[in-house]
Amino acid sequence: MRAWWPLVAICLGTFMLLLDVTIVTVALPAMAADLGTTLADLQWVVDVYALALAALLLGVGSLADRIGRRKVYLAGLVVFTAASVACAVAPDAGVLIGARAVQGLGAAGMFGTTIALLGTHYEGRRRGVAFAVWGATNSVAAAAGPMVGGLLTQYLDWRWIFFVNLPVCLVAVVLTLRSVREVKGAGRQRADVLGVVTFTVASGALTFGLIRAHSDGWTAPLTLGLFATAAVALALFVVVETRHENPVLDLSLFRRPSFTGIMVSALFLQGAAFASLLFASLWMQSVLGYEPVEAGLYILPMCAASFLVSALAGRFGPWSPRVTIGGGLALIALGSALQATLDAGSTGGGIVAGLVVSGLGVGLVTPSLAAAALGTVPPERGGMVGGAVNTFRQLGFALGIAVFGLIFQLRIERVLRADGGVPDPHGTAAALSGGQARSIVAGWPEGERAELAHLVREAFASGLNAVLVVAAALGAVGSLLVVATVRVPAGGAEAERRRPEAGASPHGQGTRADAAL
Repeated sequence: MRAWWPLVAICLGTFMLLLDVTIVTVALPAMAADLGTTLADLQWVVDVYALALAALLLGVGSLADRIGRRKVYLAGLVVFTAASVACAVAPDAGVLIGARAVQGLGAAGMFGTTIALLGTHYEGRRRGVAFAVWGATNSVAAAAGPMVGGLLTQYLDWRWIFFVNLPVCLVAVVLTLRSVREVKGAGRQRADVLGVVTFTVASGALTFGLIRAHSDGWTAPLTLGLFATAAVALALFVVVETRHENPVLDLSLFRRPSFTGIMVSALFLQGAAFASLLFASLWMQSVLGYEPVEAGLYILPMCAASFLVSALAGRFGPWSPRVTIGGGLALIALGSALQATLDAGSTGGGIVAGLVVSGLGVGLVTPSLAAAALGTVPPERGGMVGGAVNTFRQLGFALGIAVFGLIFQLRIERVLRADGGVPDPHGTAAALSGGQARSIVAGWPEGERAELAHLVREAFASGLNAVLVVAAALGAVGSLLVVATVRVPAGGAEAERRRPEAGASPHGQGTRADAAL
């Protein structure tokens, strides 16, 4: 049992940081009522955490290779715990958003080192079991967030979704100090500070620009300025990475079709599977009138399905990443398509079957993605590739929230305009997207409320359908791309290394594992 304590310590931290990606989704209406937020505020409470996590993962992985992965993981735990307390006591939306950004910084320290720590603590069959358990933890944490958030919000207060992190993270700190050993990579290499900065600016400006396009329009000076900033920062990032001796992301890896397929599938996974949950939660609570726990219960089957499949994948695997990643994304696409059949008379039960199918897909993809990505570089660069795959996952979620939010609001506005009975379709659509359906209906003349309530349900269903159709398209494209590009054998690069012809060269200059990619 002692051999598995490092896995417990790592999975505890992973569970909490991923739980906090989605735990706020069912608490948003309560936050809005308590803090007085707008649609942009609601999106940023969710998005700034995922964005900070995504933007900093590359730098954190590289830093961990240099100074020690356990050290960075512990620092991330401490920062995450302190920021969680700050979120819990936040007096207004601005402080909450700022604390969520710091929380994302701590989460990056944890998430950017987990894959590398697992890879150095376990080998062979134990590595497969470790990644299966870690993958199941990933799946359960992301899918269980709405349920846990609903319970805490309804029976305690929305602030407890952050207070709950404190005891769990303290246990994780103790276990890490007692069981996880320190591992370093090439410690003398120069840090790629400029690469981290340019990537952070590019991803942040792009996400902020997509969110501002909701209210300011696509041609507004601020929106265009943000998109231009993102483009320039991305170009600088590419230049920096191609010239730095120790880049945070080795862009030459993208010449290998398998590596590119794995990274794109990581990007599409979070966006297709989880970004739509925010809008499903708003629909169930603000339109259907469900309590937070009831809304969470409708999402719970997704959690159970993903956990079951992740556990079975570890028990009966390894399977080819083309099967698990490509097949998993196909199931996510099918699940999203099954949900996209809502109308004005639909209830929360209308999305359950689709969520279960999506959960099956998530359970297939998550552990295979990590194992396949880890094998693409030598062990001393495990922090870099671990940070890369997790960066693409969280960036997919952050961009998914921003893009889906725009689609959601535009679709609602189109339905309202087509009806013609609402004086200000744009403003009303923005308010509805911000979770204010009940107050809008209540403020309407009494004799017309029933008609407006039906229109609101129709508009919300149409908006959510549009989001789910796009999510289905992302999953389908990702699945086809994986099938076409990924050629990693079952068991990942570790299996490739065990082949006689793939061993070390006569001069000890490494392996041919990367050739499989």
